[in-house]
Amino acid sequence: MTEQTAAKVDAKQIRRMLDKHKQKMKLSMGVCARCSLCAESCFLFNLHDNDPRYMPSYKFINSLGRLYKKKGRVNMAELEEIKVNVWERCVLCTRCYCPFGIDIPDMITLARNICRSQGVFPSYGIQPQ
Repeated sequence: MTEQTAAKVDAKQIRRMLDKHKQKMKLSMGVCARCSLCAESCFLFNLHDNDPRYMPSYKFINSLGRLYKKKGRVNMAELEEIKVNVWERCVLCTRCYCPFGIDIPDMITLARNICRSQGVFPSYGIQPQ
């Protein structure tokens, strides 16, 4: 078991971070029609042969949406799954376009910040000191 997987998730801290953006998240979650129109503007979606996991709406719903619905009560394995969506499947290029006005890059950034607050982020081969 690695140090990271042995770490506990601070659900209260996650909840505080979510609460700061509650209105915007609630509106975004309610407005998203899962229409997939945002996918057309995502170069990663196109680059990966239209893999639905690369659609901006999928990344948003399966990262911040999951955290929001679970009220921050997630485990480290779930945060690791979210990490894949917000760092490996998104480069925050801000090209994604939602016809309903959802600021997807802002939502992905919040999910990244929450993961980072729990010590979950890509290391890119750099070992912490």
